[in-house]
Amino acid sequence: MNKIVNQIQNEFKSCNDLIYKKIKIKFKTYHIFFLETLSSSDKVNNYVLKGISFNNNINNINKLLPSPNFINIKNKDQINYYLCNGFTIIINNKNIYAVETKADLDRSISEPTTEANLYGPKDGLVENIQKNLGLIKRRLKTNHLKNKIIIVGRQTKSIINILYIDNITDMKLVNKIEKKLNNIDIDSILDAGILKKILDGNNNPFPTIKLTERPDNICSSLLNGKVIILIDGSPYALILPSFLIDFINPISDEYSKYINVSFLKILRIICFSLAIIVPGFYIAITTYNQETIPIPLLLNFSTQRSGVPFPAIIEALIMIIICEILKESDIRFPNNYGSAISILGALILGEAAVNAGIVSPVMIIVIAITYISSLLFSDTEISGAIRIWRVIFLIFATFFGLYGISLALIAFLINITSYKSMYLNYTFPFEPNDKEYLKKLALGKKTNKRSSYLTNNTTKSNL
Repeated sequence: MNKIVNQIQNEFKSCNDLIYKKIKIKFKTYHIFFLETLSSSDKVNNYVLKGISFNNNINNINKLLPSPNFINIKNKDQINYYLCNGFTIIINNKNIYAVETKADLDRSISEPTTEANLYGPKDGLVENIQKNLGLIKRRLKTNHLKNKIIIVGRQTKSIINILYIDNITDMKLVNKIEKKLNNIDIDSILDAGILKKILDGNNNPFPTIKLTERPDNICSSLLNGKVIILIDGSPYALILPSFLIDFINPISDEYSKYINVSFLKILRIICFSLAIIVPGFYIAITTYNQETIPIPLLLNFSTQRSGVPFPAIIEALIMIIICEILKESDIRFPNNYGSAISILGALILGEAAVNAGIVSPVMIIVIAITYISSLLFSDTEISGAIRIWRVIFLIFATFFGLYGISLALIAFLINITSYKSMYLNYTFPFEPNDKEYLKKLALGKKTNKRSSYLTNNTTKSNL
């Protein structure tokens, strides 16, 4: 017992928050350790100290401590893990116990900030994994909802939960994700974004894993046969697998009428195309393929560009870079005045650039349409992929005109059709074709069947 006590004191030698108490009651000696920064002093006092002091006649210490989580530690190497997770360690003779006395270090449940919606639930995930599990299980009241726990990170020992519904989800998917997590050897997993980057692990700009902070989105994904990963300390969950159509169609579509949602879904696909193609298309028709423009409009374009000293490609790149700077500053600035500064900067810079003859008014309109279209997609990974392909289309259009646009479009289609999310094509449910998933996400229709590619059960209702 003294050897273990000395070992704990040596390992936490320079940790000033380690509290050690030695209590002697009759012929019994209790050595108590806890970290005051992670443990609640009230819980330590009520669950441990009072229990030991006033109930010393009971031989079984488990019966005299009213903690909700009492663990008998068999391996002394687990002591550090439980201490660093807010537990109080009790050493008595050859027995080592861990009593949960965690302090409340997390915030209360609040409305999601990155996935705003007009209708639907207003609660969002927080940094406490137990609260996040509670938000999910409050909606899915079934014993088929399973969660596997994996510890990842040599230093952080991050708790990762894999959630799935065992009578819906394909276990091949669960096993593949579990294998990937077990193979991670890294010092720390501080947030879901870090784990997302590790699991994605490819050079393609399009994401295959979706981040979400909405419990209703998580439950909908679970019912569709997907797997959810929760990380203790992160207010975001990972949805696997995720496809291109998942990033274009948010969960809020499910709370509106079919006919209205169908229009919005078509509008988003149009905006996705505009955000990538419009600058390149403008460069192509004004530089190489002037015959495609009506003569009055061509003369108008020529008049407006007569004072601009740069080629159209340089003009476009200048405006794209300015818009990216404004967009980044809007994200970094505090919410109270970030948008106002971005709007002011766009107005001043745009008007000044036109008056100085650096860019033409038509180019301002083209770039404005491009960025307004891209604002429909809040996911930063999708925005980054749109940005990269916008530049690719721009370069191809500069050298080859409309023919270059066609080449870039072919390259884009080859890229996304050859890309995989887990073991399914990124263009799912178009290829491989899945009518049920397509009806639900692409068209917003109600369906009573689940995807045959994502689940092991297609007979029960999906809603």
